Amino acid sequence: MEGQTAESRGLAEKASPAAAPPSLSSLGAVFILMKSALGAGLLNFPWAFHQAGGLAPAFFVELVSLVFLVSGLLILGYAASVSGQPTYQSVVHWLCGPSVGKLCEACFIINLLMISVAFLRVIGDQLEKLCDFLLPSALPALQPWYVDQRFTLTLLSILVILPLSTPREIGFQKYTSILGTVAACYLTLVIMVQYYFWPQGLVREPRFLQSPSSWTSVFSVFPTICFGFQCHEAAVSIYCSMRNQHLSHWALVSTLSLLACCLVYTLTGAYGFLTFGAGVSADILMSYPGNDVVVIVARVLFAVSIVTVYPIVLFLGRSVLQDFWKRSCCRAPPDPSGLGVRMPLTISWVAATLTMALLLPDLGEVIGIIGGISSFFIFIFPGLCLICAMDIEPLGPGLKCCLELWGVASVLVGTFIFGQSTVAAVLELF
Repeated sequence: MEGQTAESRGLAEKASPAAAPPSLSSLGAVFILMKSALGAGLLNFPWAFHQAGGLAPAFFVELVSLVFLVSGLLILGYAASVSGQPTYQSVVHWLCGPSVGKLCEACFIINLLMISVAFLRVIGDQLEKLCDFLLPSALPALQPWYVDQRFTLTLLSILVILPLSTPREIGFQKYTSILGTVAACYLTLVIMVQYYFWPQGLVREPRFLQSPSSWTSVFSVFPTICFGFQCHEAAVSIYCSMRNQHLSHWALVSTLSLLACCLVYTLTGAYGFLTFGAGVSADILMSYPGNDVVVIVARVLFAVSIVTVYPIVLFLGRSVLQDFWKRSCCRAPPDPSGLGVRMPLTISWVAATLTMALLLPDLGEVIGIIGGISSFFIFIFPGLCLICAMDIEPLGPGLKCCLELWGVASVLVGTFIFGQSTVAAVLELF
């Protein structure tokens, strides 16, 4: 790690946290954080409860993770205020040095690309199930061309996803995030209602695990939790877009957002697991009858939910490409956030991820890898930023020592989760 002192950087290197005056309200920030976290991982939480060995082990892992999740958001807000940088990768570059900064950018691009592809695959699967419901008598070989996933997903990407992904500022996403959050909560409500009312056609033969089969089975749910709660990539951009950037206020916004997400994830995981037990599918919606109208509506709304979170992921990935554009231009580059640069980058991102989503095989096993890479942004990079920030901020020796120890602990936990989850995911692929 190439640490730098405040003198070596110079105060001139500090950039304004936002190019335009921050205008994002606290409520808007809460909804964007929630929508960033309430993604495709919601479908996997009942299966994660089964993998953990039941409700008690899953609750324990989730609560332990929540401490580090909230801590990571608080550290990122603090690091953004210290460095004055407007994006996650620029904060890491400023505090931890160019080598760690380049590693962060590489992980950022890989992680966000994989997440975007996974989101499009989830949307495509929901569209396919919807078409099967609307045309129940049509054989797969005789289905009309306009219900083919390659056509429906492409059309949706061009007409809906691309326009939602073009705005310059992340604050615009607060409007779609409200809709997406409500749509995700509907899925949770459906799972709870289905448990209590036992609708006709629902086959339930719960076979509960009384305890985890091994310690590795408990730790295997960490990638799912990281994949589900990964709003940290957007944390710096959201913080720098807020009108009120006091750290105490950011702590309140972050804590409320993750507690609300934790409630939604816990209810989904618990009721899904209680409904199907050990027979729960990795995609909870696949465990329900395909002709249930309530479940079909849940599929449609969940697809809407993923459509609203995709632009947030694209915005973050585009910010890395815009930073690279500024550094790579020898002459005075045009404004990287201007329409002439922003639109080609947006179109290229959508086209690349759409192509990968249509051509690649099932990405179910890759979620473990995504969760492993996400541990960099939830644990490792925030821990490194906290350690490096201690060389800049004038703090008392006792407080400084405690914060440095917490930073080291965060890095170690993140490294363990990344190694364990990545090895397990690679072994499953082969």
